[in-house]
Amino acid sequence: MGQWLHRNIVEPGKLPLLLALAAFVLTFLVTRVITRLIRAGKGPFRNISPGGLHVHHVVPGVVLMVIGGFAAVASGRHGFGAAVAAVVFGAGAGLVLDEFALVLHLDDVYWTEQGRKSVEIVVLTAALVTLMLAGFLPFGVNELTPEELHDRGVVVVNVLINFLIALFALAKGKPRLAVIGCVVPFVAIVGAVRLARPGSPWARRFYRHRPRARRRARVRAYRHDARWAHVRNRVHDLLAGAPDR
Repeated sequence: MGQWLHRNIVEPGKLPLLLALAAFVLTFLVTRVITRLIRAGKGPFRNISPGGLHVHHVVPGVVLMVIGGFAAVASGRHGFGAAVAAVVFGAGAGLVLDEFALVLHLDDVYWTEQGRKSVEIVVLTAALVTLMLAGFLPFGVNELTPEELHDRGVVVVNVLINFLIALFALAKGKPRLAVIGCVVPFVAIVGAVRLARPGSPWARRFYRHRPRARRRARVRAYRHDARWAHVRNRVHDLLAGAPDR
């Protein structure tokens, strides 16, 4: 395991990316636990409100991202400094994207339906960074045999094809399938081959003069939402906490 880590992660300079991803995911999970404890009035944690001003955790997140980003640019891809900068940047990104919905709406929507966008953005970001880490892992590894070059080339091609399929699913208004499809091979095909959701970029472009397709898309979207909305909401509640009613 140690040899694999050095050859595929440390040697090509991908250790900072791995550390940033780990810090990002861990910070998001810890932050969600703490905010839910604060909301429930349990534990030692409280909101920070100096002078009555509620300081959202997106603020220290921005500070950490700035520090970590500039430090990463200055330190390169190798060494202890690069690792520390990556952790600082990843932690800051976790804090910022946990309140992505607040930045988007310019309103405190953390515990509302709109606030669930933050969780979706965090999952999307983690999936894309994982894709970068795993999908483009072959680059930067020295002294590969012809067989290794061939195998790694096949992996890269498969990842790129899978990513393109995910883009089709995203264009058809199915972001969740696209996100899952970025990590799990060919899951996004389901979203890419089926009818686009009403209002999606694909529907606006290709269903403009096809009233029958628009009607079928509305019916299918209604049936899908009626069947799966409660499951999706339960997963969101589990990850992000139930919104205020």
